[in-house]
Amino acid sequence: MRNSIKTIFWKDDAVVMIDQNALPHEERLLKLTDYRDVIKAIKDLTIRGAPAIGVAAAMGIALGMLRVTVSSEEEFKKSFHKICEQFSLSRPTARNLFWAIERMKRRFEESLKQPQADIKRLLVEEAMRICDEDITINERIGLNGSSLIQNGDNILTHCNAGALATAGCGTALGVVRAAWEAGKKIHVFVDETRPVLQGARLTAWELTKENIPATLIADNMAGFLMKQGKISKVIVGADRIAVNGDTANKIGTYTLAILCREHGIPFYVAAPLSTIDTSIRSGNEIPIEERNSEEITTIRGVRVAPHGVVVYNPAFDVTPARYITAIITEAGIISPPYKKGIAQINRPR
Repeated sequence: MRNSIKTIFWKDDAVVMIDQNALPHEERLLKLTDYRDVIKAIKDLTIRGAPAIGVAAAMGIALGMLRVTVSSEEEFKKSFHKICEQFSLSRPTARNLFWAIERMKRRFEESLKQPQADIKRLLVEEAMRICDEDITINERIGLNGSSLIQNGDNILTHCNAGALATAGCGTALGVVRAAWEAGKKIHVFVDETRPVLQGARLTAWELTKENIPATLIADNMAGFLMKQGKISKVIVGADRIAVNGDTANKIGTYTLAILCREHGIPFYVAAPLSTIDTSIRSGNEIPIEERNSEEITTIRGVRVAPHGVVVYNPAFDVTPARYITAIITEAGIISPPYKKGIAQINRPR
């Protein structure tokens, strides 16, 4: 699938990523040679989106271990687990972050009998493999989801679940891209996604860059457009999915799902299987990250709220499975009942 955006990659023993905080005004690549800078990039949204965060964590762990210079095996192991722990504290909701850390830990444990130099090389290879796999997974999600898109559809998206949120062509936007490349005449409505404006800054930028027809709207316009019959379906990404299908995604997703139910509009979630957390029985157990108040009291550095006002800023909400029409994955489309469908579908290692 065609994609001109390369969000994150490994080059010359460094992690290179698009600075998403600079978009849409500037397309800037950052070359990070210290794993602590990768952690900072995850925390401050220089890189965001659950799959991209997972890739960044894997590469960051490999990067950190390349710089470790200790003689004993015990100190080497301590260094590895310390780096993993630091990454695990960067963002609590995105399941792919922890999935990638778990995978890097397995690779580390499997290679412990080898020399340190070989272990470091194997960790780099594993991080690269996670990145390459995400590209393939995105393409499969796109192709699977494209079957749900009809000619003439008007699709509403929320936040950014495109190339900027992954190593590939995106999850929700991967579906859009696949449908567009298949020749389907579609139009995308992009809601701005307050408070950080990932829709206005990132999704609109991606669609403009790919010449896919799109219209930007404010978040609170979605219901009115649905009532007017202007929205055919909604497709969003996910940060963590419980085994019963309850889905955590960018704050505001739950509202859209309820609006879809009211107006009889299909509501789809597009996500890799690695986003499904088999240790979480329902959405009530998903940890929800709360971010700093400045994201709400300011817009791009300009204050829009009075000093001293109390702020509540959860980054995600949870959409109950009953509002989700289907979950689009690389292994196929999961339909209700989700607990059964998730248990039966092929899962990644």
